[in-house]
Amino acid sequence: MVGAIFSQSLTAAALLLGQATAYNKRYIDNSTGTPQVVIPGASSYNGLNLVPQMGWNNWNAFHCNVNETLLLSTAQNMVDLGLRDLGYNYIVMDDCWSIGRNSSGYLVENPVKFPNGIKDITDKIHALGMKFGMYSSAGVFTCGRYPGSLGFETQDADLWASWGVDYLKYDNCFNQGQSGTPKLSFDRYNVMSKALNATGRDIVYSMCNWGNDDPYDWAYTIANSGRMSGDIYDSFNRPDDRCPCTEAVGCAWPGFHCSVMNILNKMPAIQSRTMSGYFNDMDMLEIGNGGQSDSEYVVHFTMWAMNSSPLLIGTNIGTLSPANLAIYSNPAIIALNQDKSAGAAVRKWRYVVDPDETGQGEISLWTRSMANGDTVIALLNAANTTMMMNATMNDIFFDQRTAGAYQAPPQLSQTWDVYDLWANRMTEEEAAAVINGTSTLSENSTSRYNATATSYIEGIAANNTALMGVKVGSIAPSGTFSAEIARHSVGIYRLRSQGKASPRKRDEL
Repeated sequence: MVGAIFSQSLTAAALLLGQATAYNKRYIDNSTGTPQVVIPGASSYNGLNLVPQMGWNNWNAFHCNVNETLLLSTAQNMVDLGLRDLGYNYIVMDDCWSIGRNSSGYLVENPVKFPNGIKDITDKIHALGMKFGMYSSAGVFTCGRYPGSLGFETQDADLWASWGVDYLKYDNCFNQGQSGTPKLSFDRYNVMSKALNATGRDIVYSMCNWGNDDPYDWAYTIANSGRMSGDIYDSFNRPDDRCPCTEAVGCAWPGFHCSVMNILNKMPAIQSRTMSGYFNDMDMLEIGNGGQSDSEYVVHFTMWAMNSSPLLIGTNIGTLSPANLAIYSNPAIIALNQDKSAGAAVRKWRYVVDPDETGQGEISLWTRSMANGDTVIALLNAANTTMMMNATMNDIFFDQRTAGAYQAPPQLSQTWDVYDLWANRMTEEEAAAVINGTSTLSENSTSRYNATATSYIEGIAANNTALMGVKVGSIAPSGTFSAEIARHSVGIYRLRSQGKASPRKRDEL
């Protein structure tokens, strides 16, 4: 018989794993006298967000111009365009929604913007099979200088729970100097974490402190995601003095106006801090806002998905172009983001080459292991000309090869089939038909997918073509994969083992 002694202290192991409860259950096995630890639940501090959140946020496209009509029409458009069924299920309202606090200290929504109240909006969004997100700041004001939640955490959390809120984006403006060390930031953001949990409602907690005080080292015990850099803007790689840091670690002031490549190149150093239940948030998606080329937007979307960043659409859904919709709707890329491995990509190499007019130019190889044993590789060309790029088996499986095992890793002796994950992208004609409501594509064609009906995990297990892309060859043991990658573009490929070792031979590609 096993007797039980319970402890409320988090163990170091639980902290490292980001386990899904603030309380470990510790007991002594009476038959052996050996201490045992049972850590129930999944690897999330509150059991939520085991894969990255997806949805829409109004800020990048609309800033303070948010109202009831925008929120409800956007939700309906996302249903009509198939975005909800791809997994984009949060409608997140950003700043500028309140007019102050009442005599009891509770926030009051703007009655002009929200004549029927936010509770009514939440109910209608829930009726569409979607979820609603709220915004505030861990300061005396929000970034738009509306009332913040510092000192009012319990009241605000209770109010949002009563409205049926499912998500909180919690910013960092006007924090009264309560930052500068990880402990100061942790304590400030932890107050809201506890207040949300105390409501008894499941509310995803999206911490947005811009990477200040290294949140990737501590936020996984109190939040479901944490911004790892300053605010994004719609640029591929243009340097900006307002975004001074090029590395995440040790960045005293992350700033804002950070380009896609600036943010992406901060991820390699903190790759291991991404885990189920806590994701490094690379900020909202800019696709559709007009500042980048189509291929640059493909890089943006691909590398955010590859690194398990939350995927929050940050443009006007009502004016999406067919090309933009085709990017947002690629289920083979979304499947990487929603993979239950919940990891981030590893940058295996990077070379600075061939700068463009901004003075920036590089090529790099990124890899990621999937939960089912597949490996994904991304050949990123951020240089100024088209390049033939190579990925050797030794590069792809570098970590396994150098792990100190007593025998060679099996991956190096296997043949891997290679699938191009952008090969089935919707054509502009197909996407235009979706926008116009005249599409004859089935929900599970080679370019569309309904994750509400069949999960990404089930689809991958069934080798669904929409998720697998198109097979373009294979890599033999000790072989090399080569592909021509256009300027400011990326090639991304899912590798699946044929399942047995093969004699060394020339790469079939």
